[in-house]
Amino acid sequence: MAHDFVLWIVVGTALAFDFTNGFHDTANSVATSISTRALSPRLAVALAAVLNFAGAFISLEVAATIATGIVDAAVVTPAIVFAGLVGAIAWNLATWYFGLPSSSSHALIGGVVGSAFAAEGSEAVLGSGIVDKVVVPALVAPLLAFLVGGIAILVAYRIVGRQRPGPVVRGFRLGQLVSASLLALSHGTNDAQKTMGIIFLALVANGTLAADADVPTWVVISAAAAIALGTYAGGWRIIRTMGSRIIKMDPAQGFAAQGVGAAVIMAASHVGFPLSTTHVISGAIMGTGAAKRVSAVRWGVAGNIITAWVLTLPAAALAGGATYAVVAVLGTEDVGPITVSGLLLIALAIVLGRRLVGGRTLTAEG
Repeated sequence: MAHDFVLWIVVGTALAFDFTNGFHDTANSVATSISTRALSPRLAVALAAVLNFAGAFISLEVAATIATGIVDAAVVTPAIVFAGLVGAIAWNLATWYFGLPSSSSHALIGGVVGSAFAAEGSEAVLGSGIVDKVVVPALVAPLLAFLVGGIAILVAYRIVGRQRPGPVVRGFRLGQLVSASLLALSHGTNDAQKTMGIIFLALVANGTLAADADVPTWVVISAAAAIALGTYAGGWRIIRTMGSRIIKMDPAQGFAAQGVGAAVIMAASHVGFPLSTTHVISGAIMGTGAAKRVSAVRWGVAGNIITAWVLTLPAAALAGGATYAVVAVLGTEDVGPITVSGLLLIALAIVLGRRLVGGRTLTAEG
C-alpha cells in the first residue's frame, strides 16, 4: 500500500483541480446571463455556485467513466494520478491567463493519460475508452449544440417576431433565470463527477478501496463543495470572452444557448460521457449567432477557441507526462509530490491574486 500521506496530497490536488475547474468554467454557466443583463455578475456566480453544488449529487455515471474507462486502474499509482492532476491544472491556468474557454474535462483526461503513459507505457491507456467516451462526444456535442442552438433561436424569433420589443426582452431575461439555473445544474452534474472519479481512482490505486466499491459520500460532498467555491470565485477573463467576444448577444440568444447547452450536457451525464461543457455552450452560442447572421459571429475569436480545444488533450498530456518525470526523479513516495504540490500552491496563489483584480474590474463595469 502506498503512503497515505501521498494519497492525501493527491486528494488535495484533485480538489484544487476541481476549484480551478469551477472558476475556469464559471463562464459556461453565467456569461450569457451577464452579457444580456439578465443577472448581475455577483448574483449570477452565486446562483451558479449553489446549483453546481446541487448538480453534483444527481448522478455518478461520469465518475465511473473517469475511474475505470480511461486508464487501467490496475497499474495506476497515486503518483500517476497526482502528476495528471498537476498537468490539468497547469493547462487550466494557462488558458485562464489568455482568456480562452478550453475544456477542463479534456485537460483532466489528457493530464492523467499523459502521466500514465509516461509511467507505464501505452498498456496503461485504454484507447477504446478514450475514443468512444471522449473523442467522439467531443466532436459530436458542440456540433449538435451549434445546430440545435441555431434552430432554437430561429423558432424563438418566429414566435415573438411581431411582439413589442420591450416585453419580449423582459420575458427572455426572466426565462434566462430558468435556463441559467438548468445550465449550472447540468455543469455540476457532469464536471464535479470527474474529480470524484479521479479521487476514487487514487483510493483504488492506494489500496484503500476495492475497484467495485461505491464512491464514498465524503468524496461526493468535497468535490461538490470545491467546484462550487471555484465557481463563486469566477473566471472573469473567460466570462468576457464567452459573454461578448464571440457574438453580441441578445436575451433570446442567451436563453436559447443556455437551454440547448443544459439539455445536451444533462443527456451526456446520464449515459456517463465526460463531456466538455465549455465546448457545448460555446457551440450553442455560435449557433444562435450564426442563425441570426453569419457575420454576427466573430469567427477569429471562435477560431482561437477551437484551436484551444484541439490543443487541450495533447498539451495537458504533455504537461502530465512531464510532471510525472519530475516526480519520478525527485521520488514518487514523498519528496516529488510534496515539492511539486508546493510549487502548485504558489501558482494558485498568484492566479487568485490576479483573479481578485479582474473580478473587481468586471463588477465595476457590470
